[in-house]
Amino acid sequence: MSNTNTTHTLSRATLWKLIKDIKFGMFGTHHTDGHFHARPMTTQSHLIDEHDVLWFFMSRKGDTVTDVMANPQVNVTYADPGKDTYVSVSGNATVVEDMAKKNELWNVFAKAWFPGGAKDEDLALVQVKIMHCQYWDVHESKLVQLYQIAKAAITGEPPSKMGETGEIQTYNN
Repeated sequence: MSNTNTTHTLSRATLWKLIKDIKFGMFGTHHTDGHFHARPMTTQSHLIDEHDVLWFFMSRKGDTVTDVMANPQVNVTYADPGKDTYVSVSGNATVVEDMAKKNELWNVFAKAWFPGGAKDEDLALVQVKIMHCQYWDVHESKLVQLYQIAKAAITGEPPSKMGETGEIQTYNN
């Protein structure tokens, strides 16, 4: 998708539209063993507001929280192959002690991991302040995509009209 015709600046509304229906994001951290680790996490946000953050529930006992506390730089990637939509979000994560926010974000699905509810002692609320986003969104049908790829293979010219890509450099300075 590096050869797209259209590049846009990603807005909060565009970012939310792209990720809101994707059930899991791969939450990547710098692990204490020196490697980058990614695990599936459910975004708990209801939208992206003026604070430009994503919210996650995590286990305090898990490696993810340990990694965040050691190095707050994280990456969350979202993919919806059925819609040909892909988003990469980089930011800084923090474990936040905010019972009101836990209650606001609490849902029945979280209870599967935290049976004690929003007050469960193992429940960590993690905030990711968005610093950079990149997205790829293909609107063309699979048939048009295949045609463009075949044409590029024959002509030697990179494919065109293969959707759009966009980014935002920083939400938070």
